[in-house]
Amino acid sequence: MLRTALRNVLAHKARLLMTVLAVLLGVAFVSGTMVFTSTISQAFEKSSQSALSEVDLSIREDASSDRDEFGGAPPSLDQRTLDRVERLDGVSSATGVASGFAALADKNRDLVGDGWETRGANYYPSGADKTDPRYPMADGRAPQRGGEVALDEKTAERTGYRVGDTVVMSVDGPVRKERVTGVFRTDDGNVAAGGTLVLFDNRTAQQLFTEPGEYTEVRAKAESGVSQAELKSRAEPLLPKGFEAVTGKQLADDEAQMIDEQMSSMKTSMLAFAGIALFVGVFIIVNTFTMLVAQRTKELALLRAVGASRRQVTRAVRFEALAVGLVAAVLGLGAGVGIAAALRSFAGSLGGMPEGPLVVTGGTVATALLVGMLVTVLAAWLPARRAARIPPVAAMGSQYVPSSKRGLLVRNTLGALLSAAGGALVLFSRSLDDGKMPLAVGAVLLVVGVFVLTPLLSRPLIALSAPVLRLFRVSGKLARLNAVRTPRRTAATASALMIGLTLITGLTVVAGSAQQAIDKMATASLKADYSVSMANYNPLSPDVEQKLSSLDEVTATSPMRSASVEIDDETRYVTGVDGRSIGELVAADFTAGSWSGLGDTRKPGVVVEEKTAESNGWDVGSTFEVAYEDGAKQELTVGGVYKGNQAVGGMMIDNRVLTPHLAKPVDMQVMVKAAHGADDETKAAIERALGGNPALLVEDREDISESISQTISIVLNVLYGLLAMAVLVAVLGVVNTLAMSVYERGQEIGMLRAIGLDRRGVKRMVRLESVVISLFGGVLGILLGVFLAWAVGGAIVSQGFDAYELVLPWDSLGLFLLLSAVVGVLAAVWPARRAARLNMLEAIKSE
Repeated sequence: MLRTALRNVLAHKARLLMTVLAVLLGVAFVSGTMVFTSTISQAFEKSSQSALSEVDLSIREDASSDRDEFGGAPPSLDQRTLDRVERLDGVSSATGVASGFAALADKNRDLVGDGWETRGANYYPSGADKTDPRYPMADGRAPQRGGEVALDEKTAERTGYRVGDTVVMSVDGPVRKERVTGVFRTDDGNVAAGGTLVLFDNRTAQQLFTEPGEYTEVRAKAESGVSQAELKSRAEPLLPKGFEAVTGKQLADDEAQMIDEQMSSMKTSMLAFAGIALFVGVFIIVNTFTMLVAQRTKELALLRAVGASRRQVTRAVRFEALAVGLVAAVLGLGAGVGIAAALRSFAGSLGGMPEGPLVVTGGTVATALLVGMLVTVLAAWLPARRAARIPPVAAMGSQYVPSSKRGLLVRNTLGALLSAAGGALVLFSRSLDDGKMPLAVGAVLLVVGVFVLTPLLSRPLIALSAPVLRLFRVSGKLARLNAVRTPRRTAATASALMIGLTLITGLTVVAGSAQQAIDKMATASLKADYSVSMANYNPLSPDVEQKLSSLDEVTATSPMRSASVEIDDETRYVTGVDGRSIGELVAADFTAGSWSGLGDTRKPGVVVEEKTAESNGWDVGSTFEVAYEDGAKQELTVGGVYKGNQAVGGMMIDNRVLTPHLAKPVDMQVMVKAAHGADDETKAAIERALGGNPALLVEDREDISESISQTISIVLNVLYGLLAMAVLVAVLGVVNTLAMSVYERGQEIGMLRAIGLDRRGVKRMVRLESVVISLFGGVLGILLGVFLAWAVGGAIVSQGFDAYELVLPWDSLGLFLLLSAVVGVLAAVWPARRAARLNMLEAIKSE
C-alpha cells in the first residue's frame, strides 16, 4: 500500500503542484521569520557582549525604581562614589558614564539616526595614556573642551563628516554647533543598529546629561582572579539610594533579554500572518485530496475488492499527504533561508543591524518540517476517511455516490450554531467596558461558522450573479451552473479568499475610522496654530518657549510641563501650563468652571478631567492637598472640570505654581498661537528662531494629522504586505480548483466543443466561473470585515476613545471587490487555456 501511495504521488505531480506551493509559502514565511529574527538577535547580542567585554561591574539606577520618566531629572552618581569604587579592593579601573539623548544633523540639516538611538556620552580619559579604552580613535583626537565632539565611524561614513568639520546638533532644544576633532570605533549596539553616538569631553557631557561632577552610571573592571560576583558583593555597601550593582554578565543578559523581547513582538506578528497563510492553504489541501479521491474512486474500490482494509486505504492517502508535506517543507525551509538572507541584506543596506552570519538553528529546521507535514496530513485527514468508506461495489460504477443530504444538514446546523454563538458574543462585547476577550472569541466563532455555512450560502449568493452572466449567454449560464455544482468545493475555494479579505477590510475600516476621529479631535481640541516638540518626544529646554514668546509673529505660548505629585499617598501626574494663555491655545469642553480657575497664584487652582473628578468626588470649589517632588505641600482648588480626550486630558495647574518645586524644569511640548494663523512665513520664522534645529518638530494641526496618517499608512502597508501572502495562497487555491475541475469535466467539455461551443467560449466559461467564485469569497470577506470592524470600534470607544465613529471607506471597499474579480481573472488564465486546448474526440472517449 505504501508503494502504491508513493506511485500515486509521482503519477499526480502536476495536480499536487499547487498544494506543494501553498504549503511551501507558509513554511517559507515561518522558517524565514525564525531565521531572520534569530540572526538579528544573535548579531545584536554578540555586538552587545563585545561592547561589555571590559565591564565586570556596573552601578546604575535601580531597574525596579518607579520614577516617572517625565517627572524631574534621573538620579546621578557623584565623583565621590566613583572614587570609592575605583579604590575598592579588586577593582583595576573604574569609569564614570554620563550619557543621554543627542540629536545630530547631517549636512542637509536632516536628523541622523533613528531618533530614539541618537545618543551622546562622555569621553572619560584614564590610565597613563589618558585615553578612553571604550572608544579607540580611528582618526583625529578625542574632544578635550566645550565646542568639540567626536563621531562614531559609521555615522561619519554615513554623513560625510570629517575631522575639522562643524556639525549642528541639539540635546534638549537649543542648537549647538560643535567642531569634529575625532572619529572613533565602537561596538555599541545602538550604533550597529543605525543610531549615532556623539562624544563630548567629560565636563561638557556632565553639564548636558547630569550635573557638574555627576554621572549616570559607574562601570568597573576587576583585577585578575576577582570574580564579578565577588566584586558586586564588595560594591553593594557603597551604593547610594536608588542605585543597584549588577555584574557585567547580568548586563549582557539584560541586553540579550531586551533584544529577545524586541524581536519577540516582531516574530509573533510575522508568525501570526504565516499561520493565516497556512490556514488558507488547508483549504487547498482539502480540495486537492478530495478531488483526487473522487477521481480515483474505481482504483480505491478495486483495492478494497482485492483485500485492502479501510485502515490501509486511509494510511495510503495520509502517506501521500505526508510525502507532499515533506517535499513542501524542505523546499519551504530553503526558501525561508533565502527570504531571511534577503531581509538581512536589506536591513544591512539601511544600516539597521550589525554584521553576522545567518543563524539556522535545529529548532527552526524541526519546526519547518513539522509544520509542513502536520498541516498537510491534518488537512488530508477528512479526504482519507472518505476514501476508506468507498465500498468495493463502487468499482463497478463510473463514480461514487456524493455526500448524503444528512451530512449537509449536520454541517449547516453546526455552521448556523457557530455563527449565531459568534455573532451573539460579538454583540455582547459591545455592552462591556472591557469586552476584548468575548470579542476575540466571538470573531473566531463567527468566521468559522460562516466558513462552515459557505456551501449553503453559495447557491443564493452566486444566483445573484445570474443577470450579469446572462450577458455572456451560454458561457455565462454554464459558468454559474458549474460554480454551484459542487457547493463544498466552491465554498472551500472561496473561503480561502474570504479570510484574507476579512482581515484586510477590517484593518482598513478601523484605521480609516481612527484617522477621521483623530482629525476631528485635533480640530475640536486645539486652538493653537503650532505645536513644537523634540523629534523623539524627549523633554525640551525652557529656553525654547522663551525664544518663541519673544517673536513678533507669536501672540501666545504655553509650555506643557509634566511632573509627578502625591495625592493621598498616591502618585499622580499633572501638566503645568501657562494659566494666562492656555484658553487661547486649547479648547477644553468644560462641564463646570473654566480656565480662569488657574489664574490666581495666591489661591492655586487646578482644572481636572471629568472622569478623574468623578472618581475622587471633586467638583468646582473642592480642595485637596498635593505633595511636590521637593517635598513641599500645597492645597489646590478645583477651578474647572472638563471632558478629556486623547488630545487633552489629565490635571492641569499653572506653571507659576508648579515650576518652583521642580529640580530641573523641562517641557514636553510648547503650544504656539500665531498672529496671522498657520502659514508658511510664520512657520519659517519659528524655525529660524530655533536655529533650523532638525531635532525639533514644528507642526500645525494639518502636520499633526498628516504624521498620524503616515504612521497608520505605514502600519497598514506592512500588514497588507503580510496578508498579501494569504491572498496569494488563495489565488493558488482557485487555480488548483479550476485546473482539477477542468480535468474532471474533460468529457463534458469535449461534448460542448462537439455541439458548437468554440474555444473562446470555453475560455470565457472557465474565466467567468473563476470570477464568480472569487467574488463570492470577496463579498463574504468584505461583509465580515465591516461587521468585525464595527465590533472593534465598540471596544475602542469603551477604552475612552469617545471620538471614534465607524466610517466606511467606500473607495477602498470597491477596490477590494475589484481585487477579488482580478484574482478570479488571473487564476483562470492557465485552467482556461488548458480547457480550450482539450482534443474534443479524446475528451469524449475518456472516462
